[in-house]
Amino acid sequence: MSDKPSILITGGAQRLGLHCAKRLVEEGYPVIITCRHLRKEWELSPLEGVEVILADFSTVDGIQALIDEIDRRKLTLRAIIHNASDWMDDSAGAQAMQQMMMVHVQAPYLINQAAKRWFEAEGGGDIIHMTDFIARQGSPRHIAYAASKAALENLTLSFAGLLAPGIKVNSIAPSMILFNADDDEAYRTKTLAKSALGIEPGAEVVFQAVRYLLDNPYVTGSCLELNGGRNVKKR
Repeated sequence: MSDKPSILITGGAQRLGLHCAKRLVEEGYPVIITCRHLRKEWELSPLEGVEVILADFSTVDGIQALIDEIDRRKLTLRAIIHNASDWMDDSAGAQAMQQMMMVHVQAPYLINQAAKRWFEAEGGGDIIHMTDFIARQGSPRHIAYAASKAALENLTLSFAGLLAPGIKVNSIAPSMILFNADDDEAYRTKTLAKSALGIEPGAEVVFQAVRYLLDNPYVTGSCLELNGGRNVKKR
């Protein structure tokens, strides 16, 4: 039984979120992840050291249910990592904007407002927002997604000021960290060419960024970009 406070990762059932959860368990932290559905593979291979709470961030009631559950358990947290994300094409119109604003903005907004009572009074803690590289440049093909991630970056600034000095609030803005298994070679080549470093770094670089923000006592209200130099690549 660890004597360390817990770390909450929203949307931690797969890919980057799950990798960070497993790595934090290796470092001795009790980790809680949220997801909408339990995964079949967990029946055969349970997640060691990771507790799963089902949560639906598509409604205010769903978000509040998670807040109430954490209050009920009287948990003490070391960090909250807002990793929950959604992706809808702009063809869905108003539904796309509404859904992604709920998941990317409303959920962190409400959870962060409740968070102060979950951290140790003296020890403080961290809140990390997982945003996206395109939050700062926009996207003509994914307008709603980019706008909601930009709003999440703005929440970083507001909550950093509100919760200082006890709780540091930062964001991580990744770009092309890990391909999907069904991405074809043409897509991979085109995507890698967009960055100066031109590599698929893998999920560990996200954990390294998380670890840096947890360890550094003098960073708040900042965005750590993980884009392989995409911002300096000549087009």
